[in-house]
Amino acid sequence: MFKRLLVPLDGSRLAESVLPAAVYLTERFSATIVLFHAVEAGASSTVHGQRHLLSADEAQAYLDEVAKSLSNTSAPIETNVHTGGELHVAQCIIDHVAELKADLVVLCAHGRGGWRDLVVGNIAQQVIQGGTTPVLFVRPEQANQAPSFACRQILVPLDGTPIHEPALPVAAEIARVCRSAIHLLTVVPTLSTLSAERAGTGLLLPTTVAAVLELAERGAIEYLQSKAKEIMSDDLVVSTEVVRGDPASSLLDKAKHVKADLIVMATHGRPSMDAFWSGSVTPRVLFRSTTPVLLIRVSGEESAR
Repeated sequence: MFKRLLVPLDGSRLAESVLPAAVYLTERFSATIVLFHAVEAGASSTVHGQRHLLSADEAQAYLDEVAKSLSNTSAPIETNVHTGGELHVAQCIIDHVAELKADLVVLCAHGRGGWRDLVVGNIAQQVIQGGTTPVLFVRPEQANQAPSFACRQILVPLDGTPIHEPALPVAAEIARVCRSAIHLLTVVPTLSTLSAERAGTGLLLPTTVAAVLELAERGAIEYLQSKAKEIMSDDLVVSTEVVRGDPASSLLDKAKHVKADLIVMATHGRPSMDAFWSGSVTPRVLFRSTTPVLLIRVSGEESAR
């Protein structure tokens, strides 16, 4: 499924925190790592307290050094430097996904913008919105340490609608290749954790809405069981669970409880940044998750998830 992983790096240890996960996946999928840097227009002299890469030669030397540090891996490693003096980071990543034929982008989930801060927020939204390629976000540990990575347990949140099910076959394929278990999760809100657009109805008709949510919980149990049967096989262990509460908080709590190594989620790339983030579970998970999150781009009728 994954044959070429694009790993954008800015010269900092912070951005390099994605490397263990990238190496792990390339080894399991017999894929190629493409280390990538774009020389940024008007770049500052430092990045995360370290010297910034200000020229093509400097960037190439840096990528070669990173590639050399990964020489103990069996995965093929390529390097690519974009020398155009880039102003638009996300678009540059999208363009090079196509140019370099990458089928997964691996980004550091931290920062405030620009190559000096590969970011969950604007960069994430634009990369997902502008392309169809899955994006894996990895959050560094304290002191910018690269977290170790092994995929033993995958958490897949589903909400009972087909529009978000593209995450399921991707998770199943990763699980088979990595010999991981899969935990399917649906979070049914309580009256106090209804989304903003539904909270008004809950206040006006609390008894009715409570009954509807109870029915939704029962339906979710049957739904997850049917999804588990679709992917379950002799070499794949699948468990299911329905919980009540705030979707993002419950998902993150469950990721810790089941010791998930990876969260796989389907998400929309909406035309407006405000529309993409407003009321959505995805950004709240990305901003708070210490577990790597793989986003699968979906299209079709939009929802609030």
